Amino acid sequence: MDYSKIMSMFEGKNILITGGTGSLGQALTSKLLKSKVNQIRIFSRNELKQIEMEEKFHDDRLRFFIGDVRDLPRLELAFEDVDYVFHAAALKHVPKVEYNPFESIKTNIIGSENVIAACITNNIEKAICIGTDKAVSPLNTYGATKLLMEKLFVSANNYLNEKRHPTKFIAVRYGNVLGSSGSVVPKFIDQIRKKKKITITSSKMARFSITMDEALNFILNSLYHGKGSEIFVPKIKAYEINELKDALFELLEDTGSETTGIRTGEKLNEVLINEYEIPFSWEVDQMYMILNPTLNKKSVDDLSKIYQNIKKVDQKENYSSNNAERIPKDELMKIIKNADLL
Repeated sequence: MDYSKIMSMFEGKNILITGGTGSLGQALTSKLLKSKVNQIRIFSRNELKQIEMEEKFHDDRLRFFIGDVRDLPRLELAFEDVDYVFHAAALKHVPKVEYNPFESIKTNIIGSENVIAACITNNIEKAICIGTDKAVSPLNTYGATKLLMEKLFVSANNYLNEKRHPTKFIAVRYGNVLGSSGSVVPKFIDQIRKKKKITITSSKMARFSITMDEALNFILNSLYHGKGSEIFVPKIKAYEINELKDALFELLEDTGSETTGIRTGEKLNEVLINEYEIPFSWEVDQMYMILNPTLNKKSVDDLSKIYQNIKKVDQKENYSSNNAERIPKDELMKIIKNADLL
């Protein structure tokens, strides 16, 4: 990955981030402000978080737009003169989404459709949506809505017309960021500090590990390489929940553990590429890339002209935390320390 070349693509550009006051949006903003970007627009519903973010960054290249992705006219105004759109706005809390499915459809699906329409209206250069492993063979409403978001972004390229609608729509997919709000690591740390047993749903559970900085580099790399209609997936390692437990006990204190059982809609393993997507999957610049069937019909020589150093994924099984390379306990301890989670 040529980091300097990737960052240079933002020079003089205007960027908009939907859901920009969230943890990903703020981390992405911090990274992009290190480039020679002209302007970053933060689009979100929460005015208090916008005020806090404005005070935190205090950079005159930032603009704050109060709005909802459900509101197409507002999006169309906010997208004027924007070059790149990062679509991170979503209802994400699995139990809340399960209890409020109609609202999640309005935000995660119709909201994404509105983002696409606003991009086309304003001739945005590239738009990238932030997906999740839960969209792969979904078991819950949240995963189903994010799957449809992906489908919308990939199929939006069917409307591509070089003269009228130049927008290239791209999707990325990865699991929970290690240490992010609501994820397992801060939850376990909080339980240990309160001298409580940590609650494990299943000792057989395995999860992918990606830090916030790794996620940001992956997203920017995907935007750089994306030509339109791809789903990009990071090549990352996984950890077993028991290894994480032992690592935290060694770093903090052994308070014991108890098994609570798998929750409704929860999987033993995270799947980032299922067995039906493997035949359409390729490797490019330390990432996996799932092509839509139209592009995948091209020969390897033709695809090599579009993507540099492309290589077909030859595995027959899915790409999941069950068969990914494992992170040993010692390495997990280093990752947790470096992520400043303690």
